[in-house]
Amino acid sequence: MRIFIKLLSMVLLTAGVMLLGVSGYHLTDIKLQEKKALEEAINVVNAQDKVNNELQNEMPDSYSQGEVLGILKIPKLKKELPIIEGTEEEELEKGVGHYSDTKLPGERDRIFLAGHRDTVFKSMGEIENGDILSIKMASGIHEYEVFESFVIKEDDLSVLQPTSPDEILTLSTCYPFEYLSSTEDRYIINARRIN
Repeated sequence: MRIFIKLLSMVLLTAGVMLLGVSGYHLTDIKLQEKKALEEAINVVNAQDKVNNELQNEMPDSYSQGEVLGILKIPKLKKELPIIEGTEEEELEKGVGHYSDTKLPGERDRIFLAGHRDTVFKSMGEIENGDILSIKMASGIHEYEVFESFVIKEDDLSVLQPTSPDEILTLSTCYPFEYLSSTEDRYIINARRIN
C-alpha cells in the first residue's frame, strides 16, 4: 500500500508540475502577443500622426477582423492596451477586442470593448466612477469618464444597444475576477465621452 501511495503522489506531483508549466507557457505567450500588438498599435497611431491634417481625421469605413485599431489607455491601472478588431479568442489573446457591430470613437454611439479578466483587464474592479479612459486612434485621442459599473449575465445583450447621440465606451470582462474557469457573469464599465 505504501508503494502505491508513494507512486500516486509522484504521479500527481509530476502532473501538477506539468500543468503549471503549460499554464506558465500559455500566459507568457499571451503576454508576448499583447506586447507585439501594442507595438503595432503604437506604429499605426504614430504613422497617422505624420499624415497631414486632412488625412489624419479620416477614418476607414470598416476594419478587418484581427486588425489593430489603436490603444486603450487606463491611467488608474497604468495600462496601455492594443485594441484589436473582433472579439474571438485569437483577438482577445492579443489585446482588447472591439465588438464589430458597435461604433468607433467619434461616431457618437456605443463603443464596446472586451478583454480577459486575467490578462488585459486584470484589476478592472479597481476602476471607479470619475476615472478617465482614453482611446488613441488615427483620428486622435478620445477621452471618456467612467460613470457606472455593474454585473450582468453573459447573455444580456442590453450593453450592446445603441446610445446615439451619446457616445458611450463600454468595457466588459468575465466576473467574478478570481475564478479560473469560465463564468456566466460579465463585469461592465460605462464611460461618457468628455473630449
